[in-house]
Amino acid sequence: LGIGAPIEKGDVAARGNFCLLGEDGKIIDRRAGRITTEECVELVELLKQIEIPGFGIEIHPVMDYRFVLVFKGETSSPDVSETDPQITGVTPMISNPTSERGTGTALAVNLFTQRSAEILREYNGSANGILLRGFSNIPELPHFGISYALNPAAIAAYPMYRGVAGLLGMDVLESKQTFEDEIKTLEANYSKDYDYFFLHYKPADSAGEDGNFAQKVAMLEEFDSQLERILLLKPDVLVVCGDHSTPSYIASHSWHPVPFLISSNLSQGRAEAKFTENSCQEGSIGSIRAEELMLLVLSHADKLNKFGP
Repeated sequence: LGIGAPIEKGDVAARGNFCLLGEDGKIIDRRAGRITTEECVELVELLKQIEIPGFGIEIHPVMDYRFVLVFKGETSSPDVSETDPQITGVTPMISNPTSERGTGTALAVNLFTQRSAEILREYNGSANGILLRGFSNIPELPHFGISYALNPAAIAAYPMYRGVAGLLGMDVLESKQTFEDEIKTLEANYSKDYDYFFLHYKPADSAGEDGNFAQKVAMLEEFDSQLERILLLKPDVLVVCGDHSTPSYIASHSWHPVPFLISSNLSQGRAEAKFTENSCQEGSIGSIRAEELMLLVLSHADKLNKFGP
């Protein structure tokens, strides 16, 4: 949805990675060395020739190594297992039905994967296989603006987050690819009727997934260099948070608590505190569940008549 793909009710979409496989069929790199978006577009064009009896097939490039695969038709079902084991050193998994209705789609997934490998084998590029996960119909999610009595807008360079924001009913504002571009979009729309802005920053997560500590530090410094421009807009509440931790020494998402910061005229934190994991462990709010964050945000904006039951 974040790339404007025409996904309709009943369609089954999956997130796809172009990947690098060894001669033994085992995964060497789940992201094919983070190929460029231009190469992704080229590979997608090659795979568009694939036809699966009984299914309509659409494939769309996203960004870097990612693409979207869509199965259309009455026989399409999301009740299938993923082919992406999300680790290296093993072969891609076979998709299996998780219900009787998913039998045909699982066969289609495996056939598409096999045919893709045959085509990419002749490509001689950075990718020679695909991994698929997250099979789903269009979900019905609560409207963010209605739930919290806000008029929200979203600014994100990475398509997946634009798609999620759109599903939640946020206005998705057009922006270019860098975080500086996102800030420019924020500045251009700040005086409009929106009272909530969601900005997404991807590069630090990507560096963590690559296990590149120095690059992650550099990307966080880049993010930090743009914060002053946000502060100059004088928001009533500023929140800095993440959806998960991605330590570079693990090179993957982890279980670690996610630091978050809330700044407003109603904040009671320590003014001299640093925004680090160690500092946040001693923060005034303590550890909370992610589902509790928006109530704190609204409270710090003085938008709640009452906090708690």
